[in-house]
Amino acid sequence: MDGAPYPADAVARLPVSPERCVEAIEVTKVFTGAHGTHRALDRVSFRVGAGERMGILGPNGSGKSTLIKLLSGLLQPTRGEVRRGLRLSWPLALGGGFEGHLTGYDNVRFLARLYDLPFDETFDYVADFSELGKHMYTPVRFYSDGMRMRLAFALSLAMNFECYLIDEVILVGDRRFQLKCHDELFGRRQHCGMIMAVHDAGVIKEYCQSALILKAGRGRVVTDLNLAARIYGTL
Repeated sequence: MDGAPYPADAVARLPVSPERCVEAIEVTKVFTGAHGTHRALDRVSFRVGAGERMGILGPNGSGKSTLIKLLSGLLQPTRGEVRRGLRLSWPLALGGGFEGHLTGYDNVRFLARLYDLPFDETFDYVADFSELGKHMYTPVRFYSDGMRMRLAFALSLAMNFECYLIDEVILVGDRRFQLKCHDELFGRRQHCGMIMAVHDAGVIKEYCQSALILKAGRGRVVTDLNLAARIYGTL
């Protein structure tokens, strides 16, 4: 498969914690390429409990997207451990994670089966929220980037995850649809946990209780969000 949010057997392989939290313990990620090695993350640790929201702040190249992918299971750490005691979403910015030759309908059917959800109810929700209409019966490879994002966003909401992973892009489509996404994610699901990587410290101050500040792969958790914004402004 060229990219379901998880491979068909990946959920069973992900390490699970008995505690009601998502925890990173001394997580290190090193990439090796033709030009040597790059340490994207270096011994990063934090804990996010049920219903808690943490923002990730850092300049480009600091490791934000890598960390989100490690939490979701799309990447594995070089060292350290990620413990998942909450049902985690795939990264909401991941708009390409579908089997391209399948229709939107078939992708929903596959994921509903994978996550043990009633298909009819799940499909009705996704079709209604995404507003894709007849395109739900079109192969996803013909979708525009915006259509893929609508499908991914609607599917992530239909799964009723306990903690949402957000990588930069969280609102898609025109202004009306963006407001709809905002209300659904930050209003009706305000009881859910969230780990969001963004560039805007104001978003963190509005929606989060803590911030993980990344610089050159090293991380520091700050609960004073005004202080977090000031530190981020100096990076």
